[in-house]
Amino acid sequence: MSFFKSPSFKYIKNLLIGLGAAVVMIGALGKLNSTSWGGMAITAGLLVEAFLFAMLGILGPEKDYYWEKLYPGLDSYGSNIAPLTAGGTASPASRALNAEVVENKLGGMLSELQSVAKSMGSLKALQEVDFSQTGEQLKTMNNFYTRMNEAMQTLNASVEDTKQYQAQMASLSKNLTSLNAVYGNVLSAYQTKG
Repeated sequence: MSFFKSPSFKYIKNLLIGLGAAVVMIGALGKLNSTSWGGMAITAGLLVEAFLFAMLGILGPEKDYYWEKLYPGLDSYGSNIAPLTAGGTASPASRALNAEVVENKLGGMLSELQSVAKSMGSLKALQEVDFSQTGEQLKTMNNFYTRMNEAMQTLNASVEDTKQYQAQMASLSKNLTSLNAVYGNVLSAYQTKG
C-alpha cells in the first residue's frame, strides 16, 4: 500500500487520467467528424478512463489533513481525544513548542477577529441610522437653494439698478452744477443791469 501513497504513483495516476480524457475527446472529435479512427480512439479512451475510475474507487480517497497528529486517537472511534498541548504522550519540550505555535496562531486569529468586530460595529452603527426623513430633507434643501439662487439674482439685479441710479445721479449732479453756473451768470447779469 505504500506505493499507492508515493508521489510517483500520484503523478502516474494523474498523467493517465489526463491522457485518457484527451484520447476520449480526440475520439469524440473523430466520431463527430465520421473518421475511420474515431470509433477506435473513443473506445480506447473510455476503456482507460473506466480502468482508472475503477482503480480510484478501489483505492479510496487521500487524506488532505492529518488532524490525528495534533489530536492523537482522532482516527480511532470512541477514543478519549486530548490535544498535544494538554499533555499525553508527547515530550514536555514538544508540548511547549506545540503550545507556543498554537498560542501564536490563536493570537493572530484573535487580533483579526477583533478588527472584524470593529468593522461590524461600524456597519451596525450605519444600519441604525434613520434614513426615512432623508427624502424630505433633500426637498427642503433643494427649496432653500432655489430661493437662495432667486435672492442672489434679485440682489444682482438690485446692484445693476443701483449702478444705473448712481450714474443717473452723477449725470443729474453735473446738470445741476452747470444749471447753477448758468443761474449764477443770469443773476450776475441781472444785478449789474439793475
